[in-house]
Amino acid sequence: MSYRGKVEYAQERKIRERNTRIYRMAHWPIWIWVFFLAPGPLTFSLFARGFHLGNTIWLVAVMICTGIAGLRGQLPGVEPRPYILRFDEDRPNPLYRCVCYTFAWNAVISFALLNLAALVISAATGVWYMKQLYSYAYFPLCAVILLLGAAGKLPRVGSSTKTEGLERRYFYGSVWAVTAAQTVLLVLWKTLPITPATNLFKLVVFVAMLLFMGLLAHNGKLYRTRPIVPGEVMVSD
Repeated sequence: MSYRGKVEYAQERKIRERNTRIYRMAHWPIWIWVFFLAPGPLTFSLFARGFHLGNTIWLVAVMICTGIAGLRGQLPGVEPRPYILRFDEDRPNPLYRCVCYTFAWNAVISFALLNLAALVISAATGVWYMKQLYSYAYFPLCAVILLLGAAGKLPRVGSSTKTEGLERRYFYGSVWAVTAAQTVLLVLWKTLPITPATNLFKLVVFVAMLLFMGLLAHNGKLYRTRPIVPGEVMVSD
């Protein structure tokens, strides 16, 4: 198979037999953030009104649960030893990887779609329905994504790790695009007044950022977005 962008060859990458403590600790906050975002309406209230007691309680609970999972090596990247050593090997995908990446996909997809919907509505009508969308649409959308994950229909969530070399790029490409677009949108939301012109501007910028970062990821120009040609022993997280 040929690719338009750059390709990484597995045999050219350094083999990592164990994850260092620093490496494991660096991955823990990622999963804290993923599961902290899971209750969408609570997350919306955080960005709308600031940190409050509900956010604090949920954050503490997430830190305790992910900390226990990390100590047991049940979080991707926090394992004492990488699980995937050969990209073309048909190994069972552990349950903890399926659960973690399913919730990560939820954080990527749900917030991007709901914010996009709110931007489209505001640009068309001049009215913001962000709170209503997060109150009534978030959990049905989240349920659909969790069901897709349970059925193994999301990248990195299937029953086998055989296609990890390709699926990781879809995951990281989506994370790059959505994170960049959401960050820019948050800055615009906090700094620009609410007018018909700025509503349309926010929509255009948000979509443009998604497309721009998505194109960079598609061409393998962002970290971990190049397809890895399998064949030699190597690691992934």
